[in-house]
Parts: sequence; C-alpha cells; structure tokens
Amino acid sequence: MIVAIAGPIGVGKSTVARLLAQHLGYRYISGGEVFREIAQRRGISVTEVNKLAEGDPSLDRELDRRQRELAQQGDCVVESRLSGWMVDADLKVWLKAPLDVRAERTAGREGQAVSAARADLVERERSEWSRYKEFYGIDVGDLTPYHLVIDTTRWSAEAIAEAVAMMAKTAKVLKGSGARGPGPGM
Repeated sequence: MIVAIAGPIGVGKSTVARLLAQHLGYRYISGGEVFREIAQRRGISVTEVNKLAEGDPSLDRELDRRQRELAQQGDCVVESRLSGWMVDADLKVWLKAPLDVRAERTAGREGQAVSAARADLVERERSEWSRYKEFYGIDVGDLTPYHLVIDTTRWSAEAIAEAVAMMAKTAKVLKGSGARGPGPGM
C-alpha cells in the first residue's frame, strides 16, 4: 500500500505524513528532506536550489526517480509537492491552506518574519510551479489525480492523519479484495 501526501509549502505535509506513517506502521519518504539535503550539501538556501533547478531539470528528476524507487518497495507514505503525480499511489491526498496561514507556519519553523516567509513562499512556488509546468506539463492547480483534498486550517495534523489512516485501511482492504479503491474526486 502506497499513500501519497502532497500540497504546497507550509500546509503540514511532513507532519501529517509522519503521523500517518506511524498510524499505519509504514515507512516515511520525504521529498522535502531530500531537496533540503541538496541545498545543505551545496551550502545554499532551498530558494537558491530552486533557482538552479530552473535551468537544470536533473535536480527535480533525480528527486522524482529516487522517490519512485523507494515507494516501489510498498507500505509507505510518500510526501512531496508532486507525489500525487509522480508516485503510483493507492491513495493520493492533497493538503491545502491559505497563503497567509502557510506563511505564519513557515515563519515559525524557519525563525523569520511572517512578511519574509510570505515573500519566500511566493518566490519558491513561482519557481517550482513554472518548472513543474515546463518539465512535466503539470498544472499544480489541477487536483484531479487526488482522491482526497483536505484544508489543514481547520483540523490538527493528528486528526487529519487519523482520518487518512482510516481511508488508507479501507483502500487496502478494497485493493486486496479486487474491488475498486477510491476514485479521483472522492
């Protein structure tokens, strides 16, 4: 069973995915951690790595390839902004929240002013979303690959993880019985 958790920066993907992996007893695979490791190895910020990736699609392709390899081993929760498109998952979940909420969350995590976090989010997303469109033909606003879309503004990460765990268990039972699992737009 493979569960994909995706969404923009600051929606709580990592937190929800880690909790979900614990609930299900699955491995946790993070695209964001791999991307941050690339930035750290190069001694630059994630924003700067994004700018480099605009001219070098091999950075994104390496991340995508590695995530697919790890996911093929099964029983995992894969978290990244494109996991719903890049991983053949049994359950695909898109998390969302308004920009101002996401800016507050990332400001707290990164130890920066909310206005700076907001500006950074806007720039990173502009860079990433244009790359996704150019390299893969993906429109991030098209959520049709996803079975569930959840606004993380209203519920705790724990509540979301519990709800998704219940859906994942149902999808696994349906998959094992040969019945159809969740369909897009569920």
